[in-house]
Amino acid sequence: MPIDWILGLCGGLMIGLGGAVFLLANGRIMGASGLIGGLVDGTGRGNTAERVVFLLGVFLLPVLLTPVFRIDTTHASQNVIVLIAAGLLVGVGTRLANGCTSGHGVCGMSRLSLRGFVATIFYIMAGGLTVVLFRHILGVI
Repeated sequence: MPIDWILGLCGGLMIGLGGAVFLLANGRIMGASGLIGGLVDGTGRGNTAERVVFLLGVFLLPVLLTPVFRIDTTHASQNVIVLIAAGLLVGVGTRLANGCTSGHGVCGMSRLSLRGFVATIFYIMAGGLTVVLFRHILGVI
């Protein structure tokens, strides 16, 4: 377990580097929900290829690195219904906040955006309250 903090640091650095490269190359903020939303609602038709390539990189890099670091366990729930509900709630939350952790937390805060700080504070509080409710009060997870 002593390597966990190093892996977290490396993951954070890779996300930050990806956000910086995306901003420098495209002049736009990297936000996963915005990239996916543009593909779903059709507003990102002008740059579909770059959206798909970026999102494939986000999903494939962990798959490629997992065997290298021998990461074989996760703390995610084994309850499929809980996972689906969590995914849907995260999707609704990102739409309500007009962004997600990568857009507000990584890119917004690094640009000293007040909106980024406020959104980040609220989604971290919502996540903490969700864990308390579902894990400690209801015992679902």
